[in-house]
Amino acid sequence: MDKKVQRNFLWIALLILGTIWILARHNHTIPYQTDNGLIFGTVYKVTYQYDKDLKEEIEAALKRFDGSLSPFNDTATITRINLNEDIVPDTFFTNVFCRSMEISKETNGAFDITVAPLANAWGFGFKKGAFPDSVMIDSLLEITGYTKVKLSAEGKVVKDDLRIMLSCSAVAKGYAVDVVAQLLEKKGIRNFMVDIGGEVVVHGENPKKDLWRIGINKPIDDSLAVNQELQTVLQVTNLGIATSGNYRNYYYKDGKKYAHTIDPRTGYPVQHNILSATVIAKDCMSADAYATAFMVMGLEEAEHFANAHPDIDACFIYSNDNGSFKSYFTKGMAKYISK
Repeated sequence: MDKKVQRNFLWIALLILGTIWILARHNHTIPYQTDNGLIFGTVYKVTYQYDKDLKEEIEAALKRFDGSLSPFNDTATITRINLNEDIVPDTFFTNVFCRSMEISKETNGAFDITVAPLANAWGFGFKKGAFPDSVMIDSLLEITGYTKVKLSAEGKVVKDDLRIMLSCSAVAKGYAVDVVAQLLEKKGIRNFMVDIGGEVVVHGENPKKDLWRIGINKPIDDSLAVNQELQTVLQVTNLGIATSGNYRNYYYKDGKKYAHTIDPRTGYPVQHNILSATVIAKDCMSADAYATAFMVMGLEEAEHFANAHPDIDACFIYSNDNGSFKSYFTKGMAKYISK
């Protein structure tokens, strides 16, 4: 065999081996993996298709987030702002603040991050207060209201009254989910689910190459969060989902139930028949904020708002006059209901 034939044979062999290698890589299925842990007093679960373990990076991102928006963290940005320190807040805080102001305006104050003093007074905030009377409520309403706080041109928080305090608890988990989802997307990961305390972002397909299945819990009084009975199941992808409800964080006083959803416009815990609100939006931060706003609004106002905003969909579970559970779905929600 002459040298020319040998070279040609070598090139053909290399070409065949290269083709086999490319096809093998193409057909190799990258496995899904799941990371679990604790954050913000709740559990997180991140399932993603990738060939490396990202738990360390995920928890580092969540730790940075906690250092910005946790009112239980003495050195967090939000804590320092509540103490009226002269600081320029970080990007996490600024993003939440600006989106919160937008949704507060849209919902006419049903969603409001200045509700912190009221939440504290009723025993649902980052400080525990005594059971408030009407005089105290009226006093706290003077320092409540999203129009009483803004960002300056320098990016600093400006308050009309230095007693104003902020709490992003009604939106922080949703935004944390978005932050982790953005981390995964930057890695080029297309298939994942991020769940922090029931607030969820899903993208691509699940390990069974199907839509992700997300359950909505029945709103049964369950302060220990042990009940996992489902009211319905959604089949979804490429969106954020958040649920707000009054069936886990509540207490009874003199035979009356007081739940953690405070109406920032009246100063009192809501007493509506709506038990939970689940919202689908393009991002989880928005879904989280709208879900809280709907719990404040009550069923009729929430239905009207959701139907007037085609960029979101919602499911409201409420009790009728007989105490039975009923569900209301916006028109766009029907396509997500698992058959």
